[in-house]
Amino acid sequence: MKKLLLAGKAILGAGLIILFLQSCKNETKQEDPKEVAEDANEAKFDSIDSKEDDSEFLVDQAEINLAEIEIGKLAQSKSTNAEVKKFGKMLVDEHTKSASEVSALAKAKNFTLPTSLTEEGQEEYKKLNEKSGVDFDKKFADMMIDGHEKAINKLQDASKNATDADVRTWASNNIAGLTAHLEHAKLLKQNLDKK
Repeated sequence: MKKLLLAGKAILGAGLIILFLQSCKNETKQEDPKEVAEDANEAKFDSIDSKEDDSEFLVDQAEINLAEIEIGKLAQSKSTNAEVKKFGKMLVDEHTKSASEVSALAKAKNFTLPTSLTEEGQEEYKKLNEKSGVDFDKKFADMMIDGHEKAINKLQDASKNATDADVRTWASNNIAGLTAHLEHAKLLKQNLDKK
């Protein structure tokens, strides 16, 4: 009888260990960096809606910079078109500078920013990376037009509506640069559509 009881305890113990190990194996999926940053800012500024809106704008800008830098690097390494490579380099250079400015501004305002590419950014990168040749170049140009149009709209909105004067000024000062990127992307697309 004792042996049966002991065996039962051993089987129960082994079952619990297996359940425990299974639960450890099913690790929770890592949260999207943008969501983590937004949650942190929301917790900090829950009672101050104006700061929360300004922090969301800077989180968006950080997300845009991270994506543009990675896509610019991809364009430099994958494209065979000299103009696409040049545009990719310009993206990396200018968005790295912008990322540094956004980071400094966010630090001064005690805002949390994402530090790696978001799930959406990774998905866009993957879609672009699947293309090659002229298809890659055209997809790249389309992404740059769409992305810069959205980014300019966010800058224009923040330049008028941000509560923090420094955030408004930064947004206002960056509209012209992104507008130049957009015009460059449109020219690039026109030239690629001729091929």
